[in-house]
Amino acid sequence: MTHRLGVLGWPVAHSRSPAMHNAALAALGLRGWRYQALPVPPELFAETTRALPDAGFRGANVTIPHKHAALALADSASASARAIGAANTLTFAPGGAIAAENTDAPGLLAAIGEPLKGRRALVLGAGGSARAAVWALHEAGAADVAVWNRTRSRAEALAAELGARALAAPEPADVLVNCTAVGLRPADDELAQLGLFHDLLCEYALVVDLVYRGSETQLIGAARVGGARTLDGLDVLVAQGALSLESWTGRPAPLQTMRLAVRAR
Repeated sequence: MTHRLGVLGWPVAHSRSPAMHNAALAALGLRGWRYQALPVPPELFAETTRALPDAGFRGANVTIPHKHAALALADSASASARAIGAANTLTFAPGGAIAAENTDAPGLLAAIGEPLKGRRALVLGAGGSARAAVWALHEAGAADVAVWNRTRSRAEALAAELGARALAAPEPADVLVNCTAVGLRPADDELAQLGLFHDLLCEYALVVDLVYRGSETQLIGAARVGGARTLDGLDVLVAQGALSLESWTGRPAPLQTMRLAVRAR
């Protein structure tokens, strides 16, 4: 019997989750399992997701732009997913019921792997990943969490709901987390799109960019040159993906196998 898993997104062709999860499933000896990309436009998300259990799917990750819709669609959700207001992991029961979880938040903290209590943080973006980042930073004891988004009203709405500060422009902090899609496709003005400039990047000791691609993003490159500790989206992908995999299979995730798989593509 084949157990199917996948990642729902639009677009999703760039995702390294299939390579990562299939390598992990092979390492665990789960030969009847496979993981695939599931490109689904927003207007078909609910219909497609509800049909997945009958197609043999046990679970699915959820990425841009479906994380809010995934939570709304679910029949049940964890307390953390409801508090965050977004889900990135769905589990399908034999009868078709859908349970929602958010592994973005604990995955981010696991990837960072250092104390954040008392530190100041800035989150760029106002989507599902940004919501998870703000919630996670608060849970880790950050003294102040600020949010900037190109559409300020969205930053203000997120900040009001999750107890953060909305900014008119990025400001110095100890930790910077980019949760936007800027950088997914290389461009000359990536930093400008994020409201950043090189001098400001020297003010951040830790820079996390959830974007990953075949080459280094301008944000990661500039932050590294400025002396910051940097984490790219692949570090966070492995951490959150491991938590999803463990919830579906009940087996400890082979982290090193997953790290090698996402960086070998």
